[in-house]
Amino acid sequence: MTSKQLPLLLLHLFFFFFFFFLPLLNASEPKPCYSFSCGQGSVVVRFPFSLFPYQPESCGYSGFNLLCTGDGKTALKLPKSEPFLVREIDYESQRIRLNDPENCLARRLLNFDPSGSPFSPLRSRNYTFLICPKEANVTASFRAIDCLGNSTSSFFVVQLDLVGSMPSSCQTFKTLPLPFSWSVAYTAFPGGQNSRDLWLKWDSPDCRDCERRTNSRCGFKNNTSLQVECFSSANPGLHNTGLQVLKIICLSLVGPLTALTFCVGLVMCSSERVSSQIQHAVVARLSGSVTPQPSDEVARTGLDESTIESYKKVELGESRRLPTGSNDVVCPICLSEYATKETVRCLPECEHCFHTECIDAWLKLHSSCPVCRSNPSPARD
Repeated sequence: MTSKQLPLLLLHLFFFFFFFFLPLLNASEPKPCYSFSCGQGSVVVRFPFSLFPYQPESCGYSGFNLLCTGDGKTALKLPKSEPFLVREIDYESQRIRLNDPENCLARRLLNFDPSGSPFSPLRSRNYTFLICPKEANVTASFRAIDCLGNSTSSFFVVQLDLVGSMPSSCQTFKTLPLPFSWSVAYTAFPGGQNSRDLWLKWDSPDCRDCERRTNSRCGFKNNTSLQVECFSSANPGLHNTGLQVLKIICLSLVGPLTALTFCVGLVMCSSERVSSQIQHAVVARLSGSVTPQPSDEVARTGLDESTIESYKKVELGESRRLPTGSNDVVCPICLSEYATKETVRCLPECEHCFHTECIDAWLKLHSSCPVCRSNPSPARD
């Protein structure tokens, strides 16, 4: 083996250690996951939840993804509904308390469907939505829902067995089971219910026993499985002392050698490259032809400005209705409610709409829709 081949061999050993051996050490060791919150007074987020983008997805169970709103509040997006604000998370009893950002929980419950998520109603009871004329003589124990109805009619919600006590001029709109807290028994559905909260529960993963212990937290057993384990430390992922010691020993022994090897190999490769370039330059000059070197192209994953500007842009009117006919009232990117005279941009094909400044910034970095991940084509005239 020549002196020129030795640095190259050591360089190969360096890359083998850092790109093959170290990942194996880290593969079975769970990464540390710390508690986080969106702002002062917000709920504390930890396993099984993960807070995007401040915590990696590996810190949370599938379906337990939370995010922060523009005003520092915590939000939960269920697969079949608009985002709810998170008021409280009870990790010991595995319950989450949600609230409607528009303060109209009754309207949200008309089409509430938690399927496709790990959450389910804490307790359900059958209620009937009624539409009554304004002049109907409704008993004082029932109050109209403020955020529903119009100038000629009002909405009421009563238990199924109390429908007969309502005036005959009232018409049944819909009967469905509504989720409420187990600790509250309702004989009527007053208008103040709009300010109440929605309690949901989750059964898996089951960390109740672990959460009841002092200074114990639930977390993934390792990075390669979905098995859950109870850790004595408040920061799961820092418990595997033997693995940490092994890593320290390996780094202490191999680290300095590989660093030196890398430097020597880099110098050798650089000197060979320089001498090769000089040799080619001399040959090219002697032959009278110099081949220009191609410049590196900057890889881009987003869309260019002209393509983005080709997508439809509309100023919202008083109704704030989107041009695609969708009833969405919140921008899926910033989670802020649309306002009158705000400008929105809609993508072709999938027809999802967003605040113009939000989607423009997104498309400059990504070439797909942030909601459905489809790749929009340039808009056609």
